[in-house]
Amino acid sequence: MKIIGVTEFGGPEALAVHEVPTPSAGPGEVRIRVHAVAINPTDTTTRAGYADLSHKEPPYVPGMDAAGVVDQVGEGSAFSVGDEVMTMSVPGGENGGAYAQYLVAPDDAVTWIPSGVTIQQAATLPMNGQTALQALEKLELEPGRTLAVTGAAGTLGQYSVRLAKKAGLTVVADSADKDRELVESAGPDHIVPRGDDVAKRIREIFPDGVDGLIDAAVMDEKAVPAVRDGGGFVSVRFWKGTGERGINFRRAAVVTEYHSRAKLDFLKSAVEDGTLELTVADVYPPEKAAEAHTRFEQGGVRGRLVIDLSAWED
Repeated sequence: MKIIGVTEFGGPEALAVHEVPTPSAGPGEVRIRVHAVAINPTDTTTRAGYADLSHKEPPYVPGMDAAGVVDQVGEGSAFSVGDEVMTMSVPGGENGGAYAQYLVAPDDAVTWIPSGVTIQQAATLPMNGQTALQALEKLELEPGRTLAVTGAAGTLGQYSVRLAKKAGLTVVADSADKDRELVESAGPDHIVPRGDDVAKRIREIFPDGVDGLIDAAVMDEKAVPAVRDGGGFVSVRFWKGTGERGINFRRAAVVTEYHSRAKLDFLKSAVEDGTLELTVADVYPPEKAAEAHTRFEQGGVRGRLVIDLSAWED
């Protein structure tokens, strides 16, 4: 089968199409003929060598978001050949990254794509959706509590705002002027200007600070003053926090959600009931994966860039 990967870590130009053995589904597993993969920040760090893949053999395969069609089922699987499904993969895990023509996954890491969306749209959901759900779980906020979301125009930020509102939270989100319409569409109760002084802006609305904050913009210590004493702060890039004012600093680690079928099912329902919207910013063929990574790393993309693998000959 074909994969997009790197034999040596580096920039986008390191990405190339390679041939590797085709896997088979075991008991309780499915094999997915991948049609679409979404590009995420972890894909670029995997490509650049920041992930520990020392236990793997090259070519190293990035990718955590995949959607496609089941083409093989193992004994005991609940899925059927022909099912359109989505999954979150783990590049350092047993089944490898998502940039692959065929991807094996256990049943508990897979669900059917939401009704009314395309396979390309479905590929944008699993990783960021599960990250947002995990971050909200770590904050343990009851309905009516206050939450701030930085980076609210990005995919993770959008999902965080929308899922927080679904959970009954009062949400304040940041936005650049050019993104205000997009951020408003997610339904936050308050919007503050994006920037290094975002914490000050949030405190102007909530003088005592918010109960929790999801730092999708990776502002780290610049966002901490927005949180009340004893509140919660979730980092999405493993920042450990400052330990100040009794704030509970937590780190989101979405790879621990690999077997979280219940979360995937919840996200599927959240799309179907209109809570979440899935946005594809642009689509690239496999041979232009390097171009797609370059564009992603330039920043400013709203929605997800998708690589279409459906044209690969089986």
